[in-house]
Amino acid sequence: MSGRVFRLHSTLELPLEDVMEFFENDPDLPPEVEDVEVTRRNNTLILKAVAADDNLSKYTPTAQLKASVTENRVYEEEPPRAGAPRWGEEEEEIPSELVEFACFKGDRETVLQNTALQYPMFLVLRELAMIAEKGTLTAITEYDGELDATRIVEGEERPATIEVVENPSKGGSGGGGVNWRDNKFIS
Repeated sequence: MSGRVFRLHSTLELPLEDVMEFFENDPDLPPEVEDVEVTRRNNTLILKAVAADDNLSKYTPTAQLKASVTENRVYEEEPPRAGAPRWGEEEEEIPSELVEFACFKGDRETVLQNTALQYPMFLVLRELAMIAEKGTLTAITEYDGELDATRIVEGEERPATIEVVENPSKGGSGGGGVNWRDNKFIS
């Protein structure tokens, strides 16, 4: 599989328990990835690709997904609006629990690191985005010579297109960046 990741931006937040369960249930990984090593160091979660190809040097750093781990209070029902209880009334306590979340937030270099097996690990991130209830994953990738736009919002795939335009400030010689505007990637 040949593929590249040109642009990537993620604001995904998943319960850490869901991420761990995803990998414990033997997900369908891309053929180039034999396994994913899950490591937690303090408040950082690292998901590192283990190459299926023996020809890849054991010293070559393979792609890894990096997430910060935060603890958020999750309420069983919506908390009441701000306002002090009236005289003589007790404040009603709403049942809640602290939940650890894996937050895949940032651009390509922050979330998806190293180039060996980068595209297959993007596909793993894409699968995680499909089970995320919060956040967005947008990306521009290339697979077998075809550009592809990805946009996943709160676990649901949304339409995304790529439009290639000439940058007039470059004197017609092409160039220019790739931007996200009005549900479209513009390059």
